[in-house]
Amino acid sequence: MFIDRARIYVKAGDGGNGCVSFRREKYIPAGGPDGGDGGRGGSVVLIADPNLATLIDFRYRKHFKAENGEHGRGKNQFGKDGEDLLIRVPPGTVVTHGETGELIADLAKPGQKLIAAVGGRGGRGNTRFTTSTRQAPAFAERGEKGAELWINLELKLIADVALVGYPNAGKSTLIAAVSAAKPKIADYPFTTLVPNLGVVSLGLGQSFVVADVPGLIEGAHRGVGLGHDFLRHIERTRVIVHVVDTAAVEGRDPVEDYQQINRELALYNPRLAELPQVVAANKMDLPAALQNLERIEQAAAKDGRKVFAISAAAGQGTQELMEHVGRLVEQIKSREPVETAGDEVIVYQPKSHTAPVEEFTIRRENEDYIVEGEGLRRLMERLDLDNAETVEYLQRLFDKIGLYKKLRAMQVPDGATVRVEGLEFQYQE
Repeated sequence: MFIDRARIYVKAGDGGNGCVSFRREKYIPAGGPDGGDGGRGGSVVLIADPNLATLIDFRYRKHFKAENGEHGRGKNQFGKDGEDLLIRVPPGTVVTHGETGELIADLAKPGQKLIAAVGGRGGRGNTRFTTSTRQAPAFAERGEKGAELWINLELKLIADVALVGYPNAGKSTLIAAVSAAKPKIADYPFTTLVPNLGVVSLGLGQSFVVADVPGLIEGAHRGVGLGHDFLRHIERTRVIVHVVDTAAVEGRDPVEDYQQINRELALYNPRLAELPQVVAANKMDLPAALQNLERIEQAAAKDGRKVFAISAAAGQGTQELMEHVGRLVEQIKSREPVETAGDEVIVYQPKSHTAPVEEFTIRRENEDYIVEGEGLRRLMERLDLDNAETVEYLQRLFDKIGLYKKLRAMQVPDGATVRVEGLEFQYQE
């Protein structure tokens, strides 16, 4: 079975909590703080694995969660980082945000990695908050929550050659004749509902991958039929083999079929119209094909394209066609730079996860003043606001980042209520 789309939920591990601890040793009755930091949560990492060809594994499992970081401990012992969760996908997988549709990554190269959900940072232990005036801090940070989101996976086939044409033009029969692929073949429209992949071997070290793309119809570029589902599989190909029903078995004019399919390709993506294209005039074993062959050759000649008269069912002319296509593929590959993923890692970080604490806004709501900022919110989520020392630490932080300065500039009156991401206090100049 070929599965080319999936929707999955990924959750990175939460960071471990920082520890509040003080040295308690013999002869040291009032030792200093020794609370260790929490460990970082594991991230969810997608990697393009050349051994995979479909997204079928995600049909049965849709939730993926990485390991949490361990909490910090006394004696300055840091918590262990959570293990990253590795998810393997086939090369050619496009990853988009499940809610917004935002493009996150295009994992086209084998070995390419995407950190789709970054693990939460570990909370700092109380040792980290020691200053010259704060010798024994009795507070620490909680671990940061790991990122979580739904993502869409969409596979675009990476094939050297794409077979295109109207339904029942003979594409499935052709791929079965020239490769070991075993597609379902029958005499009714849209027999092929998913792309079939086959490997054509022309001898030792001479092979290429061919994709039998399901039949296109007029309006496919607008999504008519299953147009968009099918057309996206052609985007990465190097050569197009345009299979035409020369015998007009379906009652359509083969020249009009040829011209209409090329219009659909160009309207969907102008690059497709510029790809090398070979025309396979199929079903030449039927008498009606002879009278249409010359017209097809004339139409293709205007576009500078070569026509091969074949019968996929009888195996007539298929070897010559594949040898010509194989030479084209080799020529194109020889001109292409060698692409390797190397150590390339893409990290997806929503803006809310990278906003600094210093970026915030203040708005008035009735008589209250509301302070909002993603960086500030994420910081305060990690603090125990019921701890008096934590609140004292925050007051100094607010002064450092310029919050009080902005409140003064807004001429906030004494006694006004100021709310900062869950913390409420009365403003005093």
